[in-house]
Amino acid sequence: MLHWIYYFLLAAVLVGGLYLALLNAPGLWLMVAATLGYALLTHFAYAGLKTLIVIVVLGLIAELIDFLAAGAGAKKAGASKRGFYGAVIGGILGGIFLTVAIPGVGVIIGVCAGTFAGAIIGELWGGTEVEKSLRIGAGAAWGRLLGILTKLLFGCMVLCIVLIAAMPPIFHGSKASGAPAPAPIKSPAVSPAKK
Repeated sequence: MLHWIYYFLLAAVLVGGLYLALLNAPGLWLMVAATLGYALLTHFAYAGLKTLIVIVVLGLIAELIDFLAAGAGAKKAGASKRGFYGAVIGGILGGIFLTVAIPGVGVIIGVCAGTFAGAIIGELWGGTEVEKSLRIGAGAAWGRLLGILTKLLFGCMVLCIVLIAAMPPIFHGSKASGAPAPAPIKSPAVSPAKK
């Protein structure tokens, strides 16, 4: 029973990590850390070393793609450091505020809109002309959207892998638990009635 409590806590943290990944926070690494904690609590009975290696590799690939996509979109449009930092800060703030206003898809819209606005503000603050600032904002927002979708895809893969690998057995008397199955109950023999 205790393992099922750990499992449901793990599932809740995994969903929270997936949400944090959308905000460009280290949500995938929270998912990895939660899986490691679960594995330690259950003495690696369910989620083992192979599961941990797979999700770490998936997390690294997702972070690399996210970094390249977000940076490439802003850099291709000619962003400065102020535009880049403005895009990062704007993405976080936009994700938080629009999540409250529009639950569900608000986080994705908010992160992209915040990235767009933050890049423009950063560029304008640095003295960049308005037209170029708009191009940089659009490039940063497009890169951020690609990064978000990548992290979401990889986060969903991590979520599914961990939830399947970490699930405790439903029946403790099954062969999976290692306990012997109970002996079948025999009914007492009934002798035929004499006539």
